[in-house]
Amino acid sequence: MLLNWTVMILYNYFSAMFVGPGYVPLGWTPEKSQDCMYLQYCKVCQSYKAPRSHHCRKCNRCVMKMDHHCPWINNCCGYQNHASFTLFLLLAPLGCIHASFIFVMTMYTQLYNRISFGWSSVKIDMSAAKRDPRPIIPFGLSAFAASLFALGLALGTTIAVGMLFIIQMKVILTNKTSIESWIEEKAKDRIQYYQTGEIFIFPYDMGSKWKNFKQVFTWSGIPEGDGLDWPVRDGCHQYSLTIEQLKQKADKRVRSVRYRAVEDYSGVCCPVTKGVKTFFTTPCTEEPRIALSKGDLILATRGLKHWMYGEKILDPAADGGIRERGWFPRKCVEKCQYDSETDQPVDGEKKNR
Repeated sequence: MLLNWTVMILYNYFSAMFVGPGYVPLGWTPEKSQDCMYLQYCKVCQSYKAPRSHHCRKCNRCVMKMDHHCPWINNCCGYQNHASFTLFLLLAPLGCIHASFIFVMTMYTQLYNRISFGWSSVKIDMSAAKRDPRPIIPFGLSAFAASLFALGLALGTTIAVGMLFIIQMKVILTNKTSIESWIEEKAKDRIQYYQTGEIFIFPYDMGSKWKNFKQVFTWSGIPEGDGLDWPVRDGCHQYSLTIEQLKQKADKRVRSVRYRAVEDYSGVCCPVTKGVKTFFTTPCTEEPRIALSKGDLILATRGLKHWMYGEKILDPAADGGIRERGWFPRKCVEKCQYDSETDQPVDGEKKNR
């Protein structure tokens, strides 16, 4: 049984790694040219972003139905490998639970056979068993230590990977991805902020957990659809989600604040020369840091107490500019008198996003 767990875990692990999530074809455009107005354009891939696709900085491609980039498989989790990745997250804890049971029973039986009960003390002799004949595999002090260490690893893996499996199943049963859950949350926040009275309905939720489940898991192992066109619930537009993304992007640009760098920053994760608080409060995220030189212009979109996230304007003369995104220390910049995006004074309070 343990070998069976191992084979299934490794099969799904390598399937998720080597099959990959599936990428939007380079230069892709929708069949109807008028639909381009509902989509974002990726300058790196030289194509439009298909519905539910996002550009991954690590893979350097637009990924179909991107959930996240997983460093453990060195690949993205998306359209083609979502089922394999989720099965790996299920089977790994089950195999570790089985292994934990073996470790516990082994240590219990071996220690029980080595305990001597006296009138005044209890002694454990690890040299040999007292009651049973010699085991096939000798169990000494080193074997006990190794079994205890392996038990800790198995229980830790069960908890950590099991929680990831629960998170994945929550988004699968609503036919979302982790990114789309965040988009839906920001949509509600945008509607509440502007008091527009809109009602955002996630278009890909089929209304049934079983139907949503079948969108990812199939008997053939091949997910439904082609990764570019998706079925939507009644009353929703094919591009409802991409239209909301365009609204959020425009809203972010409107509420972004222009800053100017007053100190150089090398782009290191934990800068020692920018203060103790900046060093210990570095953002716990895989998002990059951007190097700053004195005089650089940055459009900040969100921030923490000692860090900010924004886009560095490398070519302000060009339309839209070429920008580099990332985190940078707050103490390295100062707010400009006027916001470049709205041409309005930024003395008033603006919300961070």
